Formats: sequence, structure tokens, C-alpha cells
Amino acid sequence: MAYLQLSNIEKFFGDHHAIKGIDLQIEKGEFVVFVGPSGCGKSTLLRLIAGLETIDKGSLQLDRRDITALPSSKRDLAMVFQSYALYPHMSVFENMSFALKLAGVDRAVIREKVDKAAAILDLGKYLERTPKELSGGQRQRVAIGRAIVRDPKVFLFDEPLSNLDAALRVQTRIEIAKLHRELGATSIYVTHDQVEAMTLADRVVVLRDGQVEQHGSPLELYDRPANRFVAQFIGTPSMNVVPAAALPQLAALAGSAAHADGFVGIRPEHVKLDAPGQHGLAATVDMVESLGVETLVYARMENNVQIVSRGSERSALHPGDRTMLSFDLGKVHHFDRFGNTYAAAAGGAL
Repeated sequence: MAYLQLSNIEKFFGDHHAIKGIDLQIEKGEFVVFVGPSGCGKSTLLRLIAGLETIDKGSLQLDRRDITALPSSKRDLAMVFQSYALYPHMSVFENMSFALKLAGVDRAVIREKVDKAAAILDLGKYLERTPKELSGGQRQRVAIGRAIVRDPKVFLFDEPLSNLDAALRVQTRIEIAKLHRELGATSIYVTHDQVEAMTLADRVVVLRDGQVEQHGSPLELYDRPANRFVAQFIGTPSMNVVPAAALPQLAALAGSAAHADGFVGIRPEHVKLDAPGQHGLAATVDMVESLGVETLVYARMENNVQIVSRGSERSALHPGDRTMLSFDLGKVHHFDRFGNTYAAAAGGAL
């Protein structure tokens, strides 16, 4: 049996069916990320695991123990919130040790646990400060430290980087990944940011409308999406997905399995730009985004369908310029009219 087992978990809020029969197995030491658009149920699912919401149907087992009906305090889990949830009048040491103090843990043991966590998180010199004297990144590390000292079986992270600026998000993301490796902890992390999901996770769980669309390693989801939703959600910029009729040259790669009313998809890095007159499909440049390390070119074909190309070289193209689009045919994805993947792509180039 898996370390954490979710079996047919369901949740209702009045008439709203928020979580629709989720089955999921999480192994010991695994870093699992729940990702999906706003309202997909990822935070609700995390709160059901944490015991902050009641499970209406199904069961939850942790390390072979049924915790479905247990209160949050009895589940041996620790949660790190988006809002830090620190006591403003307490020092860093007091915030990190508060749960242990309530549990009646010996003072010497508390000091040992807090000092160890502070060393891991580089908070040793801040233990006597209050939260208002810390930066956002330091406050989030205190919240993580408060979870570490409890030595839980599973760490739960609810969008912990959302309140940080871009630079701090990257820095703290690296720290969380390093912390996971050092502790060998089992972690579940919720985010709407698929970049966080791709960089942190051993396994990504993509949710939509209270259901699991697909789960697997980050690159498995990127290379072999189960459907159009996953294909376009994972990856920045998202996969080019257009009606099959708009790119019949690519749709024909599916052969006899081709769906005329379906869709074809190709990621921007597999779309190349050539000078007019070269082999490919004619297009007009709409916009060029020069990002330094890469360049994104938005080009519109003669049938008014826009395609995004991503290249590592800088481009001399400007809006209004003519270009030719060519495609790596071995990287084409095929979806039926319901958005499900239905055939593998052939090799070659167009």
C-alpha cells in the first residue's frame, strides 16, 4: 500500500461538487505537486488531506492508518500556508516552538529541534526577532521551520510562494527543493504556477473541475500529455493547438486515425522560422518578444491562425515581416474533438 492513499475522495459545498472521486497514491519521500487553474480543487484537496475540511465520501490512509475522520491535530501532518500565519507578537524562536510547547515537549528538546531547523533554513541569527523585522522570504522560512520542528509524516504546502516577489520566489523555490532532499520528507505542494510544478515535483498531478486530468513526472506530462487541456496547461508559452482543418499537412500525419474535426498541436520550440521562399507555410509576423536567452515570434498564417515559435537565437524579424513556418513532424500531437490524445506523431520535418 502507498504511504498516503486517497480512495474515491469526494467533497460537496452545498450543491457544488468540488472534488469528484479522486484516487491517488503518494509514496514515502515523494514530492508531489497539485497544479491547475483557479477553482480546479487543488487547495480544497490539500485541505481535505490536512483535516481542515471534512471528507464527504471516500477514505484517507497514512502509513496504513485510516485518518479520514481524525481531526487535523491527530493526523501527523504539518501545513505551510500562503499567508505565513505567524504570531506577530512572538519571536521567531517562539513561533517555531509554539506547537511543541503546547504539546508539553521538554524545553531542551524544543531548543534542539528549533536550532536544528534554524540551521537548515539559515535562520539562526534571527531567532530573537519578531516577524515584522523579517523580509517576506524570511517569514516564509519561519513558517517552514515551524513545520519542520514537528517532524511530521507529510509536509503540506499551500501556494507558499504566492506572496513573494519574482526573485524571492525563485530563491525560496530552490530552498524548498534543497530542503526536501535533505530531509527526505514526503511533501504535497499546491500551486497554480506550472513552472514551480515542473521544477519542484517528482510527480505532477494536474487537476481540473475537481478531477485528476493526468499525473506523472514533469517531463512525461510535457512530452506525452493525455489531452489538450494538459498539453496547453503545461509549458510556457503553451502548446500551439489549432483545428486539424487549419493545418491539414500536420493532421495527415495521423493517417487513417486522423480526426477531421479534431486538433493538432506542436510546442513553440518545434516551430522553426525560415526566409520567404524556403520550404514551409507562409506567415506574417504579429509580434516579437526578445527575452535575451530566447526569442518568441508570433506569426499569423494565411488562414488567420496564429502560431508561436520559440528559438534560442535572436531574431531580426519585426511585426509585418513575412516568414515561412516549418515544423518538426516527430513532435506533433493529435487530439480528437473532445480534446483527448488519440495517436502518436510520425517522424520527419515540414
